[in-house]
Amino acid sequence: MTDKIPLLIDTDPGVDDALALLMAFNDPRHEIVGLTIAAGNVGLAHTVANALKLCEVAAVAPPVFAGCAAPLLHAAEDAGYVHGRDGFGDVGHPPADRHAETEHAAQAILRLSHEHAGRLLLVALGPLTNLAVALKLDPTLPQRVARLVVMGGAVTGRGNTSAVAEFNIGFDPEAAHIVFDAFARVELVDWEAVMEHGFRHADVERWLQCGSSRAGFYESISRRTRQWAAERRGERWHSADALAMAHALHPDGALEVAERPLAIELSGLHSRGATVVDWQRRGGNPDNAAILLRYDQARFEGLIEAALAAG
Repeated sequence: MTDKIPLLIDTDPGVDDALALLMAFNDPRHEIVGLTIAAGNVGLAHTVANALKLCEVAAVAPPVFAGCAAPLLHAAEDAGYVHGRDGFGDVGHPPADRHAETEHAAQAILRLSHEHAGRLLLVALGPLTNLAVALKLDPTLPQRVARLVVMGGAVTGRGNTSAVAEFNIGFDPEAAHIVFDAFARVELVDWEAVMEHGFRHADVERWLQCGSSRAGFYESISRRTRQWAAERRGERWHSADALAMAHALHPDGALEVAERPLAIELSGLHSRGATVVDWQRRGGNPDNAAILLRYDQARFEGLIEAALAAG
């Protein structure tokens, strides 16, 4: 058995996801045992292709497992208007030579949870559809996961998809409900924390001009979304999945975390997909979410810069 921490990443690449994956690829203390892929930012064919391409560019070869192509119940709009129709900025990079495994992502999650029982770090960067299906197949899954880190939610209702919902949770609220109901503790990195941990565009440009192949590739696929962000969000750029990955890989960088009960709103006319946090613990439910509020900004930026210059 290796001393490295086994890391399983459920993701929907996506420009944000790509940066988070580069951070994981660059961390020698973790062994990536699989990438399980869902639809979300764009359709499943694109998210799988993007995961494979990023692995090729980074010269790593964790197994890639295709999963769910749609939310559990209701259709949802993707984020191609931000990430490009193909999720990687519509640059037109040639596809990777490698193909995904034949095993479904949900089955892979369960198998890997047995192979690494009690040690597995599971990081969910996209809609939680694959994880929800895995839980329906085997409700004992949480017993074998050491940590679950989720990028999702807007804990005081300032969403980025609707007035109150964040994209990953809003894309498949039923799946999120299943996951938060099943796990006794979820480490949550929400959209509002992301907005407090942005980077100056000038710094991002400097990181991307370092000359490495990873930085060059990321510069090309992120160009569209960085321009979109500059036009709409001002002087800072934000990477939600990168913050979640920083917290997953280096939890000691967290400066403030709040433990509270959290539930997913499924049926509200104006609030479907909201992450409802009982800040005052009025309902008497146990705390099931460890919500990241502040992370060491210098450390966060250093992890990103290191990941882009790797190799």
